[in-house]
Amino acid sequence: MNAMTHFRIPQLTDEDRRLNALIALDLLDSEPETAFDALVGLAAQRFDCPVSLLTLIDRDRQWIKAKSGIDIAQTGRDIAFCDHTIRGDVPFVVNDATTDPRFAGNPLVTDHPDMRFYAGAPIHVATAEGRHAIGALCIIDNKPRTMTAEQLGALTRLASIAEALIAARSAAREAVSIAESAQEQSRMLRRQERVFGQLERMTMTGSWRLDLETDAITWTEGVYRIHEMKAVDQPDLTQALRHYPPGDRARISQALKGTIETGTTYEIDLDFFTALGNRRRVRSRGELEIEDGRPVAVVGVFQDITDSYRVERKLRESASTDEVTQIPNRAEFNRVLETELDHARHGADLVLVLVDLDDFKTINDTFGHLAGDDVLRAIGQRLRAPFLKGSFAARLGGDEFALLLTDPELTATASATIERLLDHLKNPVQSKDALLPISGTIGSARPGPGIDTVRELLHAADVALYTAKRARRGTAHAFTGVKLVAS
Repeated sequence: MNAMTHFRIPQLTDEDRRLNALIALDLLDSEPETAFDALVGLAAQRFDCPVSLLTLIDRDRQWIKAKSGIDIAQTGRDIAFCDHTIRGDVPFVVNDATTDPRFAGNPLVTDHPDMRFYAGAPIHVATAEGRHAIGALCIIDNKPRTMTAEQLGALTRLASIAEALIAARSAAREAVSIAESAQEQSRMLRRQERVFGQLERMTMTGSWRLDLETDAITWTEGVYRIHEMKAVDQPDLTQALRHYPPGDRARISQALKGTIETGTTYEIDLDFFTALGNRRRVRSRGELEIEDGRPVAVVGVFQDITDSYRVERKLRESASTDEVTQIPNRAEFNRVLETELDHARHGADLVLVLVDLDDFKTINDTFGHLAGDDVLRAIGQRLRAPFLKGSFAARLGGDEFALLLTDPELTATASATIERLLDHLKNPVQSKDALLPISGTIGSARPGPGIDTVRELLHAADVALYTAKRARRGTAHAFTGVKLVAS
């Protein structure tokens, strides 16, 4: 019998799924966040309790994400009252822990913080595998207390706000996955509408509704705040779209149209100008509202993501920029070349220029790598000279550079442009200790018959560069398809 016959894949338990959902949120051991701190402060104030916590139940510990009135970072799970809370779907209440046999000997009761009363509402997150309780929003007192039905309802609503905050936090870190069924989408949206009014003052978020019959738009206070407008009159659709630059105005209009026509949810990031003229980056999400089987509105969420967008853009720029020369690197060059070659297939002008520095290794060996870096930086600057009219320049690696000529005047006179570039490259570079002689050899190629792909165009320019090197360094050759001719 094959040994594999006895092998069984371990089945995930409900607790495994719950822990997976918690870990995926990346909340454990995270830094304090204003929105969560504000929520527990509000809970303590609402119920006049000295202590309020937002807890997360890990495998073996209770970790405290936000707290008010106490300075505890975590406890063991075995003594956590909130571990009992997550086992149900309704608030868990202990009126007097000293008389409750489950907790009378608990060190949280017999020692600091001397707990007597506890009330906690479970916090859930939804995943593809179901709904999981990951922690609790709780209030604690060192005196016995009871809770009314109205108070339990209020605590449950505050826990719903915590769930919405966690969902909003996850949305800021990654694209939100909207539920597959229209019914689930509608349910989640209605839930967001109920809680977003309470969230708007804690996050730069608001909600909106576009009536499909009248084109009237309803904004919540948070949307007005992002627009830097006073909530006096509700704008119409035309006025609302004026806050976007033309290109993004077309994108949001198309997204709305697609949702109305097909019922698909959209999520889109856009540039945006406030009523005071301040530029922002915003995220808009919208989905169709169905009543009695027919679409009646598009409803959604609007968020100011300016700060996170700036950070992400800097990271993207860093990933596409050569560290030494501060011009685009090879990865960015490959992306831009693909785009420009596609334009060339539709009639645009394009000349690929490869530049190889002459005797660069000698400079490094003689004057050191710092001097070599000075030369590379100088070449990067020269490839952005005004006479090149914004041509795309990149460092491919080592002493290899590339230039994409797309200006019609430059491509029409490519030979003269390249000769001028050769002269420009020959200017010595001043380093810290010496005036360094430098020059470059150039090979160029244009798209054409047999040169229709990135690989073919690069190969043609490489062949031209090799021919120029073999003839004499400091010269240029252009590939013509059949033969190579000097520039």
